[in-house]
Amino acid sequence: MLRSRIIPCLLIHDGGLVKTEKFKPGKYVGDPLNAVKIYNEKQVDELMLLDIDASVSGREPDFGRLRNIAVESRMPLCYGGGVTTADQAARIIGLGFEKVSVSAAAFARPQLIREMATAVGSQSVVVTIDVKKNAFLPGYTIYTHNARTKQKVPLADFMRQVVDLGAGEIVINSIDRDGTMSGYDLDLARHARNTVDLPLSFVGGAGSVDDLQALIDAVGVVGAGAGSLFVFRGAYRAVLINYTRPERLLP
Repeated sequence: MLRSRIIPCLLIHDGGLVKTEKFKPGKYVGDPLNAVKIYNEKQVDELMLLDIDASVSGREPDFGRLRNIAVESRMPLCYGGGVTTADQAARIIGLGFEKVSVSAAAFARPQLIREMATAVGSQSVVVTIDVKKNAFLPGYTIYTHNARTKQKVPLADFMRQVVDLGAGEIVINSIDRDGTMSGYDLDLARHARNTVDLPLSFVGGAGSVDDLQALIDAVGVVGAGAGSLFVFRGAYRAVLINYTRPERLLP
């Protein structure tokens, strides 16, 4: 039986970990390898690592860093950032990662999704979609390159295209809620769930265990991703790598 996953989401910038708020420049929160060691001990469900520099600067993944992380890790890993070819995805899977995420490259050349699915299997292909709620119109707009580039395709249309091309999972990241710890956008989560029948994960807004449970209650089996919740502690946001699950965690 499938169950929901609680997923720390870590952002790599200039070789270190940062936590952003609404995609603005982030606060340094530690070293990637040290965080992996701590999350090993916490027995997390899955860890997502996103290099937020790679696609913007047009460089490929840092395979040396990824190799070191994979060797250290004892948990399922997903990596995103700078992946533009199926060969790169296969190389990352070969290092020991379970999943590879693409975002900007999937918009530039959607066929990449199908090529990756052929190379590593659909179960290892994740498409991450960063969205912002429209100010005056209903719905959401997709952005790439750290929210610098607006995409014209409607969210629902792109999600359906991703399914058709063979992706195994979609991650929806709320730019508006990123780092705010104000709760997930549950309307967005329900919209995505009603649009496609595919494993979904959501990131952006989790500030408490109750927020994780609220997402699970709203949409059923899901990946509940969080950044600030798992790297900060207390009103002053002292850096403390941590991990917890809702007591109920149903479904």
